[in-house]
Amino acid sequence: MNAIYLDFNATTPCDPRVVEAMLPFFSAEFANPASRQHGPGRAAFMALEKARKTVAQSIGARSATEIIFTSGATESNNLALTGMANAPDTRGRHLITQATEHPAVLEVMTRLKTQGWDLTVLGVDREGLVDPEAIAGAIRPDTVLISVMLANNETGVIQPIEEITEAAHARGVIVHCDAAQGPGKIPVNVGDLGVDLLSLSGHKCYGPKGSGALYVRRKTPALKLQALQLGGGHEQGLRSGTPNLPAAVGLATALEQAGDQLNETSANLGALRDDFEQKLTDSVPGLIINGAGAPRLPNTSNVTFPGVDGEALMASLPDLAVSSGSACASAHPQASQVLLAMGLPKKLASGALRISLGKTTTPEEIQLAARRIAQEVHRLRI
Repeated sequence: MNAIYLDFNATTPCDPRVVEAMLPFFSAEFANPASRQHGPGRAAFMALEKARKTVAQSIGARSATEIIFTSGATESNNLALTGMANAPDTRGRHLITQATEHPAVLEVMTRLKTQGWDLTVLGVDREGLVDPEAIAGAIRPDTVLISVMLANNETGVIQPIEEITEAAHARGVIVHCDAAQGPGKIPVNVGDLGVDLLSLSGHKCYGPKGSGALYVRRKTPALKLQALQLGGGHEQGLRSGTPNLPAAVGLATALEQAGDQLNETSANLGALRDDFEQKLTDSVPGLIINGAGAPRLPNTSNVTFPGVDGEALMASLPDLAVSSGSACASAHPQASQVLLAMGLPKKLASGALRISLGKTTTPEEIQLAARRIAQEVHRLRI
């Protein structure tokens, strides 16, 4: 029996149009974009730069030179944070983030702390929102960088990035944003957000796994990051290694389509998510929809069922592909650090389900999922 897939925040299927755009660069047009001494290499280079321009346009960047291709948001986060901390022109030893960030940010920050950096990790309220005024109050004369995600991968809660960047820039502090969950669900425009660094991932928006980008704002004085890997000086010296041209083309195509279909997709996902939550609320007394009082991604629902063990509930639903939290930490089952930071007791934080919808989700699947979850919750509560 095929499970109903409701884990689109973990990964999405590659859109057939994305695959079609990528295919020539695996075989017929396979040349190295760095080999510009001959025609095939120059053609590959032009395809790479076209992809770079498309990515830049999709997020409102002013120039294609602001885009650095990476293997995904994790690498982009590492490059942004470590690269900024270790940049030769960096002055100061203080970093700020917030408690519900993805491990690809929190673990990097923690490592930098072991290397002598001062780190402030701000808490969030019961809805999962960080207070921009708390961030402003945490800024010190030696603060170098603030990193706050656009939208949480577990709860879908959207952070007030514009207010944060305004407070940070008033004090001359750089802002990084992990925006992996944004494209295709909410607008992602670096001009509106005001961020200096922004991480993207292809496989969260119907592009290929292993594709991503880091946006680095062109400004004066220039942002000078230290490269994580050295070699041939590719990607403006920030990411040496032969460019993954098929992945870059796939990322660009996925982001372009995400923007073109944003309004329709967002409205459809929001209607399905709201219907799902209403059906569950009508069927299961006492459930908690985590982050429901905050702005959320239209496709994401994180639900706690008091009196029910989350792992037991998941085990009883083999017909549903859902998650108990972040797929990136699923190898180490434990209470969700995001929900704990939001003030949920450990027992409740261990019993949550994340349901994340996608473009292919149907009303029939939503109805069946809500009915099956309600059935198993009632059975396990007995």
